[in-house]
This record gives sequence, structure tokens and C-alpha cells, in this order.
Amino acid sequence: MPIDPYVLLLLATVGLAALLPARGTAADVASGASTAAIALLFLLYGARLSTREALEGLKHWRLHVTVLACTFVVFPVLGLAARGLVPVFLTDPLYQGLLFLTLVPSTVQSSIAFTSVARGNVPAAICAGSFSSLVGVVATPLLAAALLGGAGGGLSADSLVRIVLQLLVPFLAGQVLRRWIGGFVTRHKKVLGLVDRGSILLVVYTAFSQGVVRGVWHRLDPARLAGLLAVEAVLLAVMLALTWYGAKALRFSREDRIVIQFAGSKKSLAAGLPMASVLFGAHASLAVLPLMLFHQMQLMVGAVIARRRSHDPVDETGDARPAAGARTAVGTGPRSG
Repeated sequence: MPIDPYVLLLLATVGLAALLPARGTAADVASGASTAAIALLFLLYGARLSTREALEGLKHWRLHVTVLACTFVVFPVLGLAARGLVPVFLTDPLYQGLLFLTLVPSTVQSSIAFTSVARGNVPAAICAGSFSSLVGVVATPLLAAALLGGAGGGLSADSLVRIVLQLLVPFLAGQVLRRWIGGFVTRHKKVLGLVDRGSILLVVYTAFSQGVVRGVWHRLDPARLAGLLAVEAVLLAVMLALTWYGAKALRFSREDRIVIQFAGSKKSLAAGLPMASVLFGAHASLAVLPLMLFHQMQLMVGAVIARRRSHDPVDETGDARPAAGARTAVGTGPRSG
């Protein structure tokens, strides 16, 4: 089972915020730096996404529509249904965080990596992740504002202005500047990746510092944490099953089903954390906890599934076939030659 080193860094940052939270002037400086970091993150997102490649990927529109529907329709519906688990399994703040994670766009890097390991349609995975990120810049904040009510900032003019200024404007600026800085971003993606992750760590530190100062962590006990983990495990299992068997019912090929399962069942920590900081403000610490836990869970389970898919026998059409010695279905025979 893989443990993402970055998750360990995030947990260490949470521990630092618990021991040495930013207060007073330090809190103001950290908040300002966090705001600038979020703007930088979304500018880099915009500079990385190739609009031309995304438009070319529209040729496989059925797959992309399916992934987007899983990410921004099916996931939120399940999140809304989880409201019935309050207060038995979840507290209201934890439920708000769980609902927020269902609104976050899909991952890009891990979806591509797992699709490659499982011998799926890698170009489609790249486009699917890019589309999800592109749509999520607008869809996630608006869905959060509509569904989370007061906890997410509501649909007030102030929340919409913050969304536009901190998320959408930098993203669009990155798209406009891509013509001049796209090559630089591509050549130095490793270094800029460190900037990305460092910015997110700053956002996490600021959010959790505010939570510690306001005493929000006194609301969380081990039983509630265990309940959250159980709920997230069920949510992930349901989405993995729906994406795999739903794609089969829609007659997608094996390679495309792999893309739909991985891209349609995952949530982006990198995109979700900055958005939560903007939308939840001082309450962001509890709001991002479900997303952080879900991120590690999806990586562990996704790695196991990708390995298993990589051992599936595949015929000439690209579809999986029964292993040697297994009973074959009607109309399916062993691969010739």
C-alpha cells in the first residue's frame, strides 16, 4: 500500500499548526501570503492547460461527458444523500467537508499514472483530467456556494468576488500568458511543482492555524473520525463500482472504462485545498480534513486496482478476456496466435 510522501508533509504541517499556530500579526502575514499563493497556483494551472489539446480531445466527447457527470453530478448527489448520516456518524462541520470533497474536480497526475499502469487509454486520461480541472475552476466554487449555504460563504456578492479574483482571474491570466510562458512552465515543471506543493502547504498551515486559534478541533473526537473514514470508504467503493460497471453498460472499451473508473472516482487535493481556503475562510481546517483523508484512500485503493488491471489478459480488440483455464463467455474465445 503506497503512502504518499506529500500526505506525510501535509500531516506534519497540520502538526506544526497545532503546536505553533500563527497569531496576531503573524496570522495576518500568513493569510496574505496564502492568498497570493492561491492566485499563483491557479495562474500556473491556467498556464499548464493547453486549450488546443483540450479542444482536440473533444473528439472523444462521450468519455469526457461521462467523467464530468461522475465528478460533478453523481458525486454531489451521493454527498447530498450523506446528509442523513448527521448526527449519527458525522458532525455537521464534517458533513460540510464531505459534501465539499464531492464537488472538487478530478485528479490529473494520479489518474494518468494509474491508467498507464492498468494499460488504459492514456491520451484520453490526460484530456479527461484537463477537462475536469478546467470545468472545476468554475463549477466547484459555484456548486459549493449553492449547496453549502452559509458554511461555504453562500451566494453573497463578497464570496463571488473572492472566487473570481482569487481563482478565475489568475486562471484566465495563465491561459492568456500561456503563449509566452507555456514553454518555461513546461521546461521547469519539476521546480514549479515544488512551488505548487509549497504553496498548498502554506494554505494548509494558515487554515489549520485559524482552526486551532478558534478552537474548532475540540469538536473532533476519535469516534467521529472513525465514522468519517467509514463513510469515505463506502463513498469510494460506490464510485469505483459505478464508474466501472456503468461504463460497461454504456459500451465503452476496456481502455476507456479504465479511464472512466480512475478519472471519475478521484478528487484533486491540489485543486480542492486552495478552493476550500477561499470558500470556507476560518472554517477551512475541518472542511479540508475529509478531502485529505479521501486523497490518501483513493491512492491506496487505486494502486491496488491498477496493478490488478495490468494483469488482465487482453484480446486484439483491447477488451479483457478470461485467464487461461477459466470458463469463457459465449462468443469469447482465447486470443489467436
